[in-house]
Amino acid sequence: MIFEDKQITLKDGRTAILKSPCVEDADKLLNYIKKSCGETDFLTRYPEEWEITVEQEEAWVNRLRSSPNTLGITCYIDSEIAGNCEISFRGGMKTSHRTTIAIAILKDYWNLGIGTAMFKELIATAQNQGAEIMELEFIEGNDRARHLYEKFGFRLVSEKPNAFKLKDGTYLSEFYMQKYLCEI
Repeated sequence: MIFEDKQITLKDGRTAILKSPCVEDADKLLNYIKKSCGETDFLTRYPEEWEITVEQEEAWVNRLRSSPNTLGITCYIDSEIAGNCEISFRGGMKTSHRTTIAIAILKDYWNLGIGTAMFKELIATAQNQGAEIMELEFIEGNDRARHLYEKFGFRLVSEKPNAFKLKDGTYLSEFYMQKYLCEI
């Protein structure tokens, strides 16, 4: 799926552009995700676990852009990647009413309204595609993200204890949330 470019104004007055990731930005996308994973324990991988090549990232961008079931949105500020999000629609008769979302924003760009802008677009996309339930997971301790999710009507439905083990041996739970887009 392709996201039509959208300009947003951030809380600090700067302008950002939300758009589909571009093949020519594959190297920037890889650097962004590695940096993002190194800034917090609340993403599912460490930076060194991203062992893919620029060519593999280009192929991923091409698959994403041509997929009828997945939409990626990247936030650019002054031509730099500040964050990204993704929504994936399930197939199959029993699960096609559900969609999964994910989001990550670099620490330098927290508290500027990027997450809120992205969530508005994800919810609109889900509604336009006829999804009934949006789903996401977050890691224990990520209270900032949980607040954003709850602001948009997501509710905690389950916990997976000790789902993540950090390098220092600390175990963290994974929490699962849902948002209903219609009465079920």
